[in-house]
Amino acid sequence: MATPLTADRLLKALRDEGLEVHEYRDWRTHNRNSKGPWGPVNGVMIHHTVTKGTDSSVELCYEGHASLPGPLCHGVIDKSGAVHLVGNGRANHAGLGDGDVLRAVVDESALPHDNEADTDGNRHFYGFECINLGDGEDPWPEAQKLAIEKVSAAICRAHGWTQRSVIGHLEWQPGKVDPRGFTMDSMRSRVAKRLGAKPDGPAPKPPAPKPPASYEPFPGADFFRTGRESKIITAMGKRLVAEGCGRYEEGPGPEWTEADRKSYAAWQRKLGYSGDDADGMPGKTSWDKLRVPNV
Repeated sequence: MATPLTADRLLKALRDEGLEVHEYRDWRTHNRNSKGPWGPVNGVMIHHTVTKGTDSSVELCYEGHASLPGPLCHGVIDKSGAVHLVGNGRANHAGLGDGDVLRAVVDESALPHDNEADTDGNRHFYGFECINLGDGEDPWPEAQKLAIEKVSAAICRAHGWTQRSVIGHLEWQPGKVDPRGFTMDSMRSRVAKRLGAKPDGPAPKPPAPKPPASYEPFPGADFFRTGRESKIITAMGKRLVAEGCGRYEEGPGPEWTEADRKSYAAWQRKLGYSGDDADGMPGKTSWDKLRVPNV
């Protein structure tokens, strides 16, 4: 039984365990505390989302839906093993479950079969949704299972709990099957082994973003005329080919040709232009969107 971690302490615990963590929108103040108490906390609960796709799953877990407002958990673990924090406080993830199971978690003893729904789990458990369809066929990449292990160990380590404080939704609420695809006993074994060693330490910082690419400024409509030769025209042609708009039989090359005009017209149509606006003669707006690199 413990006081919930602050947002800063939770974030630090996860990163110190070697996890890649992303902070989603205003997760630090996003909760359901107005609907009931949050804490004391007693354990970590693992779920699957029954969704696919990281961005849409994270948004769903943050927003919730008409019948169940968000946050639907505290963090979302994607297929690559990254953790997306979406809530801090009471979250709509556990629902009513078996009070005997809660007592076993508190005592860190063997779990009884969950056959009742008489206790508010949203108050007592950190919840993590893992992106998986839950159909028994959608794979669980090792990177994702490792992240589940690390998330569970990080929170247990912060509170001084053992692996017995980690449970699945199926062990809490009658009728639930999540997480489906691995056993919670196997996951608890992994967590126990991790807790017997030192945390991995913060994950390496990602490399600094590259400076913005430098692109050729629009050279003016008069630049594009028969007989003009320039490396800019070659670079333009290569970009048109990369965008799937190339209409060249050979090349592209440095001389402005009818093939260049037809290719540029295809680019204009791709941007939504039509009629005289897709005549193949470059204009500043379409040129800037083509992003022709400096030559």
